[in-house]
Amino acid sequence: MCIIFFKFDPRPVSKNAYRLILAANRDEFYHRPSRAADFWGNNNEVLSGLDMEEGKEGGTWLGINTRGKLAALTNYLQPRLDRDARGRGELVAQFLTSDVDSLSYLKKVSAEGHLYNGFNLIAADLSTEKGDVICYYGNRGEREPVALAPGTYGLSNALLETPWRKLCFGKRLFLEAVERGQALPKDALAAQLLDVLNNEEAQLPDPAIEDQGREYVQPILSKYAAVCVRCPDYGTRTNTVILVDADGHVTFTERSMLGTDPSCWETSTHEFRLQS
Repeated sequence: MCIIFFKFDPRPVSKNAYRLILAANRDEFYHRPSRAADFWGNNNEVLSGLDMEEGKEGGTWLGINTRGKLAALTNYLQPRLDRDARGRGELVAQFLTSDVDSLSYLKKVSAEGHLYNGFNLIAADLSTEKGDVICYYGNRGEREPVALAPGTYGLSNALLETPWRKLCFGKRLFLEAVERGQALPKDALAAQLLDVLNNEEAQLPDPAIEDQGREYVQPILSKYAAVCVRCPDYGTRTNTVILVDADGHVTFTERSMLGTDPSCWETSTHEFRLQS
């Protein structure tokens, strides 16, 4: 289970406004090995965390590169998984290291979507010169990917903008934080968005989650129905906030759980300017 909120405004009127504001949670088993976000790749151009699970090393859930390619993935909640399916984390990593534009890449992915368990994939090309493009594809939805209009979106473990109660609640908190943050320094805005990502208020009842997950989700529905998931051995392990301003300056803030202890966290920030 993961959740992503993002506001996309490729040509903001105000010089102090952001072209992209993204806030995301990664939910995973606490024992699953991973690396915190850092630069990697042939020229240290890709910034992301990395999955280090045996057989899926090098996959990731969210990342951005210095050329303005950004991708983010959520799993689609389904009662049973195909254990022989391909690892979904490779979809993000492959885009971040490719030269293919976002829409073309998602069209290629859509042709192979049946090889994976359910997923949603956001892919973006952020270019100060050419303008920003953000596209979406979910392999449990329409066959063709779509280019998104500027606006505010929420994505959890159903298709884009599916109105799960926790998504609607979190999106409202996200928009309130963005509104308050217009007059704040970027570190203060990032802090407010991290607060949104760590909200543990269960949004129940939610028949939509119950229907989609059926017996899989029933025993721990009250935990899954919050923006921040907290279970004994599974839950929110990483909060990420990405801010891209009008000049292409990127601020990437990650708050990550240390080891398997939900009470111990560390926060790091990376900053760079887009090359495109």
